[in-house]
Amino acid sequence: MEALVVDAGSKLLKAGAAIPDQSPPMIIPSQMKRMVDDGSSSADNPATVLEDVTLDPIERGFIKDWDAMEDLLRYVVYTGLGWEEGNEGNILFTDPLCTPKAIREQLVQLMFETFNVSGFYASEQAVLSLYAVGRISGCTVDIGHGKIDIAPVLEGAVQHIASKRFELGGTELTKLFAQELGKSNPSMNLSMSDVEKLKEQYANCAEDEIAYEKTRNCEIEQHTLPDGQVISIGRERYSVGESLFQPSILGLEEHGIVEQLVRIISTVSSENHRQLLENTVLCGGTTSMTGFEGRFQKEANLCSSAIRPTLVKPPEYMPENLGLYSAWVGGAILAKVVFPQNQHVTKADYDETGPSVVHRKCF
Repeated sequence: MEALVVDAGSKLLKAGAAIPDQSPPMIIPSQMKRMVDDGSSSADNPATVLEDVTLDPIERGFIKDWDAMEDLLRYVVYTGLGWEEGNEGNILFTDPLCTPKAIREQLVQLMFETFNVSGFYASEQAVLSLYAVGRISGCTVDIGHGKIDIAPVLEGAVQHIASKRFELGGTELTKLFAQELGKSNPSMNLSMSDVEKLKEQYANCAEDEIAYEKTRNCEIEQHTLPDGQVISIGRERYSVGESLFQPSILGLEEHGIVEQLVRIISTVSSENHRQLLENTVLCGGTTSMTGFEGRFQKEANLCSSAIRPTLVKPPEYMPENLGLYSAWVGGAILAKVVFPQNQHVTKADYDETGPSVVHRKCF
C-alpha cells in the first residue's frame, strides 16, 4: 500500500497516495460546515433542524481547531482515499515554515493514537517544493491563502535564521479586491466568496509599475453575478497583483516581494547567494495569478542585487500548474525514500519516546 501524502493549507487540502508525477488525487476546501441541531426541530418544520456553522481547522497555515481537523482527516483518509479502519498505512504531512513544536507533536500524537497509522513523517514545505522541481538547494517564495513564506534551503535544510514569514496572503488580497470593487460599485452587496471567485477569474499583474499606472484608463468589464447583479471591474483587477510588489497599496510599510527575497538571501553566507537566487521557486495559489510570474522575473532583472533571482521551470514530466501543489508532489517524492528506508517515525519509536520523537526523526 502506497503511503499517503497530506498537504493541508488554510484554503485547500491536497491529499493522495505518493505517486510523484501526478497532481494530488484529492483537492478539497479545508473549511468545513458543521450542522448544528438548534433544538426546535419538528416533523412539520424540518428546515429549522440544521444551522450552518463554518469552521476553519487551519488558519495562516497552522492547525488551530483540532477537533475539526480530526473530522476533516477522517473524511480524507477513510472516505476519500479508501483506508480501512484497522489497516492504516504510512502517512507524510507537509509542514509550513515556522510550525510550532507543539503543533508537530500534537499531529504525530493524533496520527498514532487516533488514526493508528503504522508510520509517520513530516517535512517542511519549502524543501518539498524544491524536490518537486529536482533541486535540493534554492529559495522558495510561497504565497498561500493565509501567509507568505520566503525560505532559503541549502542541501535539503531550511535556513531558519534567514527565513521570513509574513501574516499576509490571498485572504488580504481578497479583502483589498472587495474594498476596491465596493468603491466602483457602491450599490453592490458582495459576499467574500463571490469576491474570491471574481479574484480568481479577473486578478492580474501589470508588466511593471509604469504599466500599472496606465491601468487608470483600462477597459471596464461587466460581470453578471449568479443573482443577476451586474458588476463593473476595471483597474481593481490589477491592484490585487500590484500590492505584492507595492505593499503600500495594502497600507503596509514593507518592501515588495522581490526586494524581500533579495534582502533575505543577503543575510545568508555570500558563497551561497548564487545557488539560492538562481534556483528560486514560486509556489502557493496566489503565484498562479495571470502575469505574476512574468512580473516577478522582470522585477528580479531590475533589482539592485549583483546576482539576480532566476525562476526554476518545472520539469516537463511534472503535472501542469505544479506551483499550486508543489509541496504535495515533493512529499510524494520524499515518501518514496523515507518509508522504504525506515527513516520515518514507527509505532515502536512513538511508544518508546512519545510525541517529541517527531523532532528527532523529522527534520
